Amino acid sequence: MKQITSSQNTYIKQLVQLKDKSRERKKTGTFLIEGVREISLALKGGYELETVLFYPEIFSLEQLNELTSNVRLSAVETQSNCIEVSKEVYQKLAYRNTTEGILAVTKSKTNSLNDLAFENKNPLILVAEAPEKPGNIGAILRTADAANVDAVVIANPKTDLYNPNIIRSSVGCLFTNQIATGTTSEIIEFLKSKNINIYCAALQASVDYHTQNFKEPTAIVVGTEATGLSDAWLENSTQNIIIPMQGEIDSMNVSVAAGILIFEAKRQRDFK
Repeated sequence: MKQITSSQNTYIKQLVQLKDKSRERKKTGTFLIEGVREISLALKGGYELETVLFYPEIFSLEQLNELTSNVRLSAVETQSNCIEVSKEVYQKLAYRNTTEGILAVTKSKTNSLNDLAFENKNPLILVAEAPEKPGNIGAILRTADAANVDAVVIANPKTDLYNPNIIRSSVGCLFTNQIATGTTSEIIEFLKSKNINIYCAALQASVDYHTQNFKEPTAIVVGTEATGLSDAWLENSTQNIIIPMQGEIDSMNVSVAAGILIFEAKRQRDFK
């Protein structure tokens, strides 16, 4: 099995760039995952691992063999894709405060709208326009996983999906959701082509969210706290909806709002 002990190794320097730079992730079509749960969820979600790196004082060879016994690697020989690294190297690559001693270089998905497939004849979709903070995106993905929505769609993304902070804050739910990205106009066109009703969380011309019927094919669309949704969404909305609030402010965190709206839809559907 290959070993790398120096953080100055050329391959390790490339992986540091992969961790830190969105440009590098897009160029190579790969990204880093850290942690057993996250790697396991990625495999369950159909992601393909290229290379596994482990620090044996934390993650044993036996644990590695157990994990990789069901791993689908790009090369024929699994062992050739596993690299034992030193503490120095591992600390250079790890991005979590707590660690489990294992990382994986993983192939990205295209996350295209055309790749979305709905088994449910009345799909429930969560759309978020221009979310920027990885923590908010991660929380949205956790909400979507908890509600078992049919897809999450990110319009005009400001951060690439494979940012380590999104993976971390989503606790691996990046891999459990069916996700697509696109421009606002592309997504509106896609939803209309599928006859999916568009409910926009907005202050203008809105009705209370719980008065609407979300049992039909539904997309619930949320924007940022700072700017809300763009005019294109409001112009193409089936109905704008609002969460009544009794305090002094007129907005709440986007992931909280998304959770309230999505779980109302699930309640109407008897949580099926």
